[in-house]
Amino acid sequence: MNKDRKKQEILGVTAKSVGRILEEENLDFEKLQEIRMRAEKPLMIVYDNREMILPSTSTSGHLVTKEEIRETLDYVSQYSLYAYEQEMRQGFITIEGGHRVGVIGKVILEKNEVKNMQYISSINIRVAHQILGCADSLMKYITKNMKVCHTLIISPPRCGKTTMIRDIIRQISDGNRYVKGCTVGVVDERSELGGCYLGVAQNQLGMRTDVLDCCPKAQGMIMLVRSMAPQVIAVDEIGTTEDIHAVEYAMQCGCRMIASIHGSGMDEAAAKPVLGELIRKKRFERYVILGNQNHPGEIREIYDERGSLLYSG
Repeated sequence: MNKDRKKQEILGVTAKSVGRILEEENLDFEKLQEIRMRAEKPLMIVYDNREMILPSTSTSGHLVTKEEIRETLDYVSQYSLYAYEQEMRQGFITIEGGHRVGVIGKVILEKNEVKNMQYISSINIRVAHQILGCADSLMKYITKNMKVCHTLIISPPRCGKTTMIRDIIRQISDGNRYVKGCTVGVVDERSELGGCYLGVAQNQLGMRTDVLDCCPKAQGMIMLVRSMAPQVIAVDEIGTTEDIHAVEYAMQCGCRMIASIHGSGMDEAAAKPVLGELIRKKRFERYVILGNQNHPGEIREIYDERGSLLYSG
């Protein structure tokens, strides 16, 4: 994504006063990760993996007002929060460019389920970053005989797993020297992989990819198998028992799986109740452990289904 375009997309949805502060900091928007606005609290950003209070020339920072939060919401929702009621139920709105705007406030319940949200008190703008080619060094390990291996990516938070999966999807879909181009079905429950805006993926996921946006992972995997006959299914952050069962179902239907979980390594993944059973059954053929000691998306280790170490960074 063009740097100027990304800057325009972000400044276009922030309150004018907040936008001026961001501009005065002369930030590289490729390094900007989050903008956190909390009513009556300092304006904060995550920049190049560091938390900063803005403006940087002030020790106490700029105190965000309720009016600035309201103005930002107006821009994000194009002055119609009602039109984004479905997204608000999940706690975020995806905007042009695939950036995700998380919102927190008073929850409105209906039959014990979240119906909407009001009195928004906090906003977190998560800036979308796509790094084309970040999975280049990984592809030879997660493919075999020009086919995709069932792969589980294990990663602590903020280690670049979503960015990595996104590029894996693109390369599998388009095809390269390691894999023949495949139809890929993506269940994008939180609109992070495709970053869909008005139904169109803002990130490059390849020519043979179909995205099921804002759909629960377990239901989405079954829907894709039945409706789109994908050769590969990709999901980010599986966790529930239903998710794991849906993964196994898709595998049994002949789909190759690319999935991720939060974790620090193989031992932690194997200790998870239902997922551990899949690991013991050797359902996954590759395990990729990510870290960020030197940079996000750093590949620490790769194991095969027997637990043999294939790569150590």
